[in-house]
Amino acid sequence: MNHSDDENELFNRLEAEMSTPRGLTSGGEVVDLDKARAARTESADSGPVEQGPAPVTESADLDQRVMVDQPEAKSAGPGYLGRLMGARRRDVVPVWLRSVAELKTATAWVTRHYAHTVGYHALRSPWYAARLTFQAPAGAAKFTGAAMRWVADTEGEPVRLAAVRREDAAEYLKLSRQRDGRVRLRALVATLALFVGLGAALAIYVLAPGWLQAISVGALVMALGYAGRKADAPVVHRAVDLPKTVKLTSGIVLRALGSLGIPAINQAQGKGRDGFEFTAPITRDGPGWRAEGNLPYGVTVTDIIERRERLASGLRRPLGCVWPEAVPDEHTGHLVLWVGDQDMSKAKQPAWPLLKSGTTDLFKPVAYGTDQRGRWVELTLMYIAGVIGAIPRMGKTFLLRLLLLIAALDPRAELHTYDMKGTGDLDPVGDAVSHRHGAGDDDEVIAYALNDFRALREELRRRTKAIRALPRDICPESKVTSALADKRALGLHPIVVGVDECQVLFEHADHGKEFEEIITDLVKRGPATGIVVLLATQRPDAKSLPTGISANASLRMCLKVMGQLENDMVLGTSAYKRGVRATMFAWGDKGIHYLVGEGSDARIVRSVYIDGRAAEAIGARARTARERAGTLSGHALGEAPEPTVAAYDLLADILAVVAAKEPKLWSETVAARLSELRPEVYEGWDPDALAAALKPHGIATIQVGRRVNGKVVNRRGIDRSHITTAIAERDGKRDAG
Repeated sequence: MNHSDDENELFNRLEAEMSTPRGLTSGGEVVDLDKARAARTESADSGPVEQGPAPVTESADLDQRVMVDQPEAKSAGPGYLGRLMGARRRDVVPVWLRSVAELKTATAWVTRHYAHTVGYHALRSPWYAARLTFQAPAGAAKFTGAAMRWVADTEGEPVRLAAVRREDAAEYLKLSRQRDGRVRLRALVATLALFVGLGAALAIYVLAPGWLQAISVGALVMALGYAGRKADAPVVHRAVDLPKTVKLTSGIVLRALGSLGIPAINQAQGKGRDGFEFTAPITRDGPGWRAEGNLPYGVTVTDIIERRERLASGLRRPLGCVWPEAVPDEHTGHLVLWVGDQDMSKAKQPAWPLLKSGTTDLFKPVAYGTDQRGRWVELTLMYIAGVIGAIPRMGKTFLLRLLLLIAALDPRAELHTYDMKGTGDLDPVGDAVSHRHGAGDDDEVIAYALNDFRALREELRRRTKAIRALPRDICPESKVTSALADKRALGLHPIVVGVDECQVLFEHADHGKEFEEIITDLVKRGPATGIVVLLATQRPDAKSLPTGISANASLRMCLKVMGQLENDMVLGTSAYKRGVRATMFAWGDKGIHYLVGEGSDARIVRSVYIDGRAAEAIGARARTARERAGTLSGHALGEAPEPTVAAYDLLADILAVVAAKEPKLWSETVAARLSELRPEVYEGWDPDALAAALKPHGIATIQVGRRVNGKVVNRRGIDRSHITTAIAERDGKRDAG
């Protein structure tokens, strides 16, 4: 589009204006803007008037401006009913009153509290009575002295002395006459009280029974003893030392937010505003206070979480008491600040329901920890694969053992437990109920674990075929259910695999690739077939936790980690950017972790602490339940694993059936020859099975062309040179080791 004419006109106008002397106008006039606007308003009210073309003036230019925020914009959008329909209703009945479990917990706590208080004072009541008796003479003296001073009107003596010092005779005489009147009246009252008291005492002594005399004398002595007490030596002490907590107020919250050094908040507070918009009153929420509101524009909850330590300092509370959170259904600047009365890591947890008795159903939720408010958090172990990550000494192994104990309390579950650290932390579960169990990282344990995982992969394949063969009315969702698990003939009982320090398997020089390939398959396909894999590692990086596993694990538990990379490896990509940061946990937050999964957003959970003795007791109870159900097997019965048919060297076998003069060969031909060589191992193998078995060795299949009936046919195959190279590299690593 050509704008040359417009540009020429603009330049001509500018030149004309510049050539006009200052103070003069060319064909124009000075316009009073106020009068022009008033005239424009009057003309608009009177209706349209036909006029000729008006000269273009500054007032006309102003009339062409578009008002962005027009007055009628207030009525635009949803009306009152629309806003009312979208409003969020607050709970009529509090959450703790709707929850039977929380109501029981609160009732039990109140009962225990007052029972303790009554027992505490009842046990010490003889001592209280003795102290009051010994203080009774002092109390009698105090009472007598106070009565005499009252009769003598000693409280008015300072005023009378002041009149004497001023030598004001008239005022002194007036005060003296007033004192004489008071003394006469009070002396009469005291005399009457004395005679009434003596008469009542004599009547009680002569007429009242012995028990009433004892009560009367005791009450009098206790009253005199109470009157004779010392201010710094109370007779009755508190039965409970209440924690010194401060009520959370809006001023404290604003002061703490202002101390974070966030420019938007500081600028707002510097201009006299709050810098935080409270959307609800500050209320009690469990054992703490809850504040909720909107941060300034551009400030997110993540900005607050990053400064949690400074926020705790501003609130003057321990770090474990301060928990800023985001609200999933709100914008990213909507903050919920929960400030507990006690540090989360030190607050007393309610007793775990499964500690002394009970069994579990892995298809149903089971309580395994509490949130910041002390409420139970439940977890369903079926249909998941889980990852637990943390730095050392933060409770990672204890958390894995807790989950395995929950699985052990389901008599149908078959456990495969591996403690690659070798310290025996999983022995209370493994020795009691596990079908397969190993501890340590020596060659025997690695071989034992490898054979077991190979058998699990075969079991996975068997289960997929069994589920596919079931009628649709029995298995409508093509996955294992609790009803199917009860049918022992189908062999679809839950299988729970737990590996502590799983990086030992994945980083193994010889079998690491195979472990990775098998466990990745179990993580991807296992949940629907009733196989659950739980992996724990203190090195949550790409080598220790392969991406194929971390990307498909639906359950993530992350205790304290040191950096963003480790955080996202466990909790998922971009978890750190979303404010889900396990780096904020303190060194003392043992067992406290972020839980991602279970159909909800990330939650902070403190897992139940089960020490070694308690774990052994629970394991023994789980073993008894299995013995009754007849499901105890494998390692728990002292049975050695069956000889595995997988003790073979695939690469060497391929070289044995593929001659040197055959550099490239179809996979189906290789599989057929392997089946002839070792039918007990390779029978039923197809090109897909061969490709899957070669993948852990870093060997991929290729396209191999052969002439058949005069035509070139391309199929998947292998290159013999790739096999020889892999064997040479493997043997070289072994020699170096």
